[in-house]
Amino acid sequence: MPATQQDQIKTHLQVYGSITPIEALKEYGCFRLASVIYRLRAKDLVIDTEGAEKYAVYTLRKKDQRQFKF
Repeated sequence: MPATQQDQIKTHLQVYGSITPIEALKEYGCFRLASVIYRLRAKDLVIDTEGAEKYAVYTLRKKDQRQFKF
């Protein structure tokens, strides 16, 4: 069974550490990266969003880098 876009983007984040909407579109045909990131976060992945001038950069945070809020 072929991997879903969500699986492909999760693997991309694990291998490369970050992804942009342009990369997601070119590599995986994903037009709605923010939606995929939302679903991955719901599965307990910690993904940071950094704003660039025209687009976001999503970065997977390592488990030992989790920031706890008190």
